[in-house]
Amino acid sequence: MILSMKSPLPLRSSRRAAWALGLALISFLSLTMSDSTAAPAVQDPYLWLEEVTGERALNWVRERNAQSQQQLQGGSDFKATRDAIRGILDSSARIPQISRRGAWFYNLWQDGDHPRGLWRRTTLQSYRSANPEWETVLDLDALGKAEGKSWVWGGSTCLGPDYRRCLLQLSPGGSDAKVVREFDTVTKTFVQGGFELPEAKSSVDWIDSDTLYVATHFGPGSLTDSGYPRVIKRWKRGQALSEAVTVFEGRKTDVSAWVYVDKTPGFERTVFGRSPDFFTTEQFILVGDRLQALNKPADAQVTFWADQVLMQLRSDLTTPQARWAKGALLVASAADFIAGHPQWQALFTPTATRSLSSFTLTRSAVLLNVLDNVVGRLQEWKRVGSAWQSRDVDTPSPGALRVTALHDSLIKDDPLGDDYLLSYTDFLTPDTLQLARIGRDARDTLKALPAYFDASGMKVEQRFATSKDGTRVPYFVVWPKGATADGRNPTLLYGYGGFRVSQLPWYSGTYGRAWFAKGGVLVIANIRGGGEFGPAWHQAAIGAQKQKSYDDFAAVAEDLMAQRITNPHQLGIRGGSNGGLLVGAVMLQRPELFGAVVCQVPLLDMQRYHLLLAGASWMAEYGNPDLPEQWAWISKYSPYQNVRPEAKLPPVLFTTSTKDDRVHPGHARKMAARMIEQGHNVTYFENIEGGHGGAADSAQRADMLAMEFAFLWDKLGGRARLLPQPPQGEPRK
Repeated sequence: MILSMKSPLPLRSSRRAAWALGLALISFLSLTMSDSTAAPAVQDPYLWLEEVTGERALNWVRERNAQSQQQLQGGSDFKATRDAIRGILDSSARIPQISRRGAWFYNLWQDGDHPRGLWRRTTLQSYRSANPEWETVLDLDALGKAEGKSWVWGGSTCLGPDYRRCLLQLSPGGSDAKVVREFDTVTKTFVQGGFELPEAKSSVDWIDSDTLYVATHFGPGSLTDSGYPRVIKRWKRGQALSEAVTVFEGRKTDVSAWVYVDKTPGFERTVFGRSPDFFTTEQFILVGDRLQALNKPADAQVTFWADQVLMQLRSDLTTPQARWAKGALLVASAADFIAGHPQWQALFTPTATRSLSSFTLTRSAVLLNVLDNVVGRLQEWKRVGSAWQSRDVDTPSPGALRVTALHDSLIKDDPLGDDYLLSYTDFLTPDTLQLARIGRDARDTLKALPAYFDASGMKVEQRFATSKDGTRVPYFVVWPKGATADGRNPTLLYGYGGFRVSQLPWYSGTYGRAWFAKGGVLVIANIRGGGEFGPAWHQAAIGAQKQKSYDDFAAVAEDLMAQRITNPHQLGIRGGSNGGLLVGAVMLQRPELFGAVVCQVPLLDMQRYHLLLAGASWMAEYGNPDLPEQWAWISKYSPYQNVRPEAKLPPVLFTTSTKDDRVHPGHARKMAARMIEQGHNVTYFENIEGGHGGAADSAQRADMLAMEFAFLWDKLGGRARLLPQPPQGEPRK
């Protein structure tokens, strides 16, 4: 799965979504050339750079890294910027993010003394204090040192209601592939002879204390074409993995197979599913010892909630009772839904400006996180008899909200059943974390992030650009103190535009210190392909319409010139993963608009993307390049196939990670090599660790960010500010 660089995809029901969309499944590397008849068979001279750990490829990486480090780390400001960023990333004033497990609230804490992290816990009462008393459960740095491994935390799956036994996922160097090991949170040791899986993108869930469902690499034939497991087995304690019993199989052409176990007393359910593509699922509920298919639209998301079921629509739905628009959230009796005759009611209906960002379930209410022109609003729904009643919750604005329910369905009469955590942030307001309760607007502030930069005199605007087809595209402009619309501001434009990921307001001490404080303007584009205006906004820019994402991004860039916010010499663009494809494509299509490009962990070779690592799982977003009619549209924007030596391109910095086993580092490697061969201005850096996030700890992250800002200021600030400004509309020479 591709993520934005800022945050993971905003999915509901995290454990279920992890199974459903393959966030933690096994991947494999295919270096076989495509049998495509869709495009001429052209020999790729840089195919050897796809050999992730091949000595020739790594020597090329080391040579590029040495050149880039000398170039980017040699400036007088680099160390100060890196140290400032590191201080922010390791600050003790950060808000410890918590997750509830029974009476305990767990947190992974990373700082300068613990770069890989302490997995620790406290009580809610202690967490509410200024200085909580934390109990260390596992020290990842100490574990790595003792075992000689570069362990990076990958998450945990714990068995309630006591949550003593947990299945820990540990990644070597930050890759998606992880080992799974059973851990005892009372003795704080790994269970001798307990459940354990070797390195893979495995997913596991508890059936009971001695039995698991497990999806992993079981050997030949157990993976889908996307490289994820298609086989789920039931594995008993003490049983060899090879003896585990197969209970569900997806198809080879699927993205993945998954399972969700709901242990809510009185409403215990097990749901198996297969994902034919990234956006659709086919689901089956376990009834006795047989699987019964659930009747739902393929692209709808279904969530069970005690005796109710919620369904979020991604396409229009017509029932005997009504017609429901895509983006709606419906609710019905779970028993009626399983029986095949649900009576749906709508809790949310989209409008032209309002969409459902997410929903959260407490014991008695559904909380809707609604976007209204990309600004967060909170709505509370409760069932009163057979009817539903709603109220708007008074929250801070305009910014982004995040809601986390504290309800534990395994605890009888849970005292926190209707409590939830509410986070708020915007571009100039540090994050706050509050404890809230259903039915009340009064909240207790638990934690607040300090101001990492002086926001006095700064301002934020929301503007709209007009895309090539007339669509209005919103974007945010964050102005530093003293900046005016004189056309001479160093400006960084960020975008993503894919996989329903919305770009919401966020607070960044790093940007405050390294960008705003030096006079830089930040622009966040809400282009099509994202989820800012619901499914239709995403679906308008996938497959044959993917070019609309790039048209939207270029339209925002053009509007920045028209509004005299900046000029082509001082406009930089930045994007990662799918956003790396975005900036790579737009860099080639509209090079006259930009003065610098930062392209992170990108997709770039769209003729082979589906053959590399998890790439086949994204064909629902981009299309299949092996089909002539689909390669016809992909080939028009695929950066690796479209870069030409005669083009006058802006300087570009490519960054990636050797340990990225989601988007293959070969994309960035090959593109950089081809551009260098053609004589373009290319800087390349590949972090050995870090996975798809690009860095494994704060030290690596600070180095990467400081190099990116050094690159941007060299190209957009200082010398660039002295360049003569072209008349409005005149392309850069």
